[in-house]
Amino acid sequence: MTEITPARDTPVRDPDLDEKFNSPSQLEHGYDDNATKYLTDREGAIAAESAEQQMTFKEAIRDYPAAVFWSFAISLCIIMEGYDTALPGNFVGIPAFRERFGEYVNEEVGYQLTPAWQSGLGQCSGVGSILAIFAAAWFQQRYGYRRVIQVGLVAMFCFIFIVFFAQNIVMLAIGYHLCGWAWGTFQASVVSYASEITPVALRGYLTTYVNLCWIIGQFLAAGVLKAMADRTDEWAYRIPFAVQWVWPIPLIILIHFAPESPWFLVRAGRLEEAAKSVARIQKKGSKVDPKDAVAMMVRTNEHEMAVSAGATYWDCFKGSDLRRTEIACVAWASQTLCGLGFAGQFVYFLQQAGVSASDSFSFNLGSVAMGFVGTILSWFIMNRFGRRTMMVWGSFGLTALLVLLGILTIPARTSSGAKWAQAVLMLIWVLLFDLSVGPLAYCIVGEVSSTRLRGLTVGLARNAYNILGIPIGVLLSYQLNPTAWNWGGYTGFFWAGSGLLVSLWVFFRLPECKGRSFRELDILFERGVSARKFASTKIEAYEES
Repeated sequence: MTEITPARDTPVRDPDLDEKFNSPSQLEHGYDDNATKYLTDREGAIAAESAEQQMTFKEAIRDYPAAVFWSFAISLCIIMEGYDTALPGNFVGIPAFRERFGEYVNEEVGYQLTPAWQSGLGQCSGVGSILAIFAAAWFQQRYGYRRVIQVGLVAMFCFIFIVFFAQNIVMLAIGYHLCGWAWGTFQASVVSYASEITPVALRGYLTTYVNLCWIIGQFLAAGVLKAMADRTDEWAYRIPFAVQWVWPIPLIILIHFAPESPWFLVRAGRLEEAAKSVARIQKKGSKVDPKDAVAMMVRTNEHEMAVSAGATYWDCFKGSDLRRTEIACVAWASQTLCGLGFAGQFVYFLQQAGVSASDSFSFNLGSVAMGFVGTILSWFIMNRFGRRTMMVWGSFGLTALLVLLGILTIPARTSSGAKWAQAVLMLIWVLLFDLSVGPLAYCIVGEVSSTRLRGLTVGLARNAYNILGIPIGVLLSYQLNPTAWNWGGYTGFFWAGSGLLVSLWVFFRLPECKGRSFRELDILFERGVSARKFASTKIEAYEES
């Protein structure tokens, strides 16, 4: 694994690198008036990086309690979004919703949304999120994460009125689309913030915590929907909509007091503010001096600017950043390509298989609980086995479970026991997903990009997920709807095929980023180190390229 020189008292000196680091040309990048002391403090930069990488989990929790708190606070937006986004897909399982917005088919299946509207409602918000993410990532570079998130929360509060008072399916679709704009701002911001505000020892935990926030939100939604399942009036779906108003105002107030990412402040040239931000997230007496931490960030920023001075979407597809963008995009897209969309239709799938509405929502609660347990377990094994190993075994395991689900569809047509076996298999699939691919995608996306392009790369990666989600949502609507293709459990075979492709990509293309500083990752990608050699390649503390 990585060898780091334990500077400041015994730094490795290299005159050529010192001259490069202390060159006056480094003062021309828009920093504030006090920049010189950070730009020339190479020993402090090495000391901060060394201290962070040698820091244990317990030490990081002790020294950075405020970083943990504020990362948790910002991630509350994802609990809200997890609740909000769980509603559209699960509302089709509420009979009162289908009666209000669907069409009568026959006595056997009753009221159903047409496949076109079922897929359309699901994708309206996705289109809004895609557009918002592109815009939010651009605004982040200028105004920071906090302000962008607050604007999204204000918009969310307003757009809930449209879905709550929707009189027809067109009005509902418009409301979903506008809510998608608000959700996009959270998707583009939270992972980047968690990645940048925490030290290396906590980075994996607090980026994967974002996945747990999704699950908590889905669990809340599942509980509310379970309570509404037996209602036959319009409040069966209006009450879940109304619950969304609980979140925005408290979050706006809380985020107002959060520190801005020090990495953002360094990129903006506001180095003194960055030092104050680091001091806010640290406990007094921390191993890392705030000024040394900023010097480390400046060193990384200067290195990246020397390689590529630009910070636009186009720069994400140049040089070594192209590979980093590919990894981020495919890592996040792997969630849906492994069958997440199919699992998201759990309630509807079970109902079409003959399970009652009440029992299907009970199983839905169980699946969310499995996801919660899986994410917690991932924290205990992630740093032991690494991101890559867990992704390889997880993706292959998910593929195998989908094949079994498809096979069980044959006896499930005549055996109730086989139907329940399919339900249990889906619970196991959710557990494995949230033990591996689910949380680790957030960790990988938060780590793999260069710091100067992080917001843009995260935006592109999330939009790779969202854009794929549109045709996938349409496909699933036709695969599961009894008035369309009516594949039922055979749908598992289809997603096993795409899951196999993901598994092969993970094996050949996904590098191990565990324990690496952002500077080390820059150097590894610039050297073109192969994915399977990332973990064993050594980077010295004094190396700049």
